[in-house]
Amino acid sequence: MYIGKDIIDCPEYQKQEQMMQDIIVKINQAKGAQEKERFAQGMHEEADELLSCQGYDSKKLDCKNCHFIANLRKKTIDLIIKAKKLA
Repeated sequence: MYIGKDIIDCPEYQKQEQMMQDIIVKINQAKGAQEKERFAQGMHEEADELLSCQGYDSKKLDCKNCHFIANLRKKTIDLIIKAKKLA
């Protein structure tokens, strides 16, 4: 599912979202857990970048949504990394 970059009005999110979408495509096309895990590491870094945003304002809904999405993606990536360890 594509979350869409129009949902959150933030230039930093817009930039990171495009990079994360590119990584998602690579993960989905990857063959095997090891290759998926390699791309997953890149997604982890992109999510961390959003979570460490200097402009974060806990009162803004866009910021809250951005952090929510970044945390969901990190949890998904953690599952991919765990699957690689089990393979």
